[in-house]
Amino acid sequence: MRVLTSLDALEAALASAASDPVLFFKHSETCGMSLQAHEEMRDLVADPEWPVPVYLVSVQASRPVSNAMAARFGVRHASPQVLLVRDGAVQWHTSHLAITVGAIHAAVNA
Repeated sequence: MRVLTSLDALEAALASAASDPVLFFKHSETCGMSLQAHEEMRDLVADPEWPVPVYLVSVQASRPVSNAMAARFGVRHASPQVLLVRDGAVQWHTSHLAITVGAIHAAVNA
């Protein structure tokens, strides 16, 4: 997972989403549910065959990035939260205990 810490880094990630899908994972270091979701995301990216870049946004350390994503995509903030972006738009999103490797695979392959 690549960590996004600035608005410039977010813009660069979104530029790549203009042609290929990317995943954004909003994570809270103080939330038990977010820790569980983080485990799912680590399992996902541990697969050497996983084709989609995953960007982590710490909602505490990178609040401006998290807020910019909510404003840009019109998706209400949640933490933890996963957003699948294709062609510059959110194609799918989920949060909390619904963040699973299986759910993400299904969304990417839909």
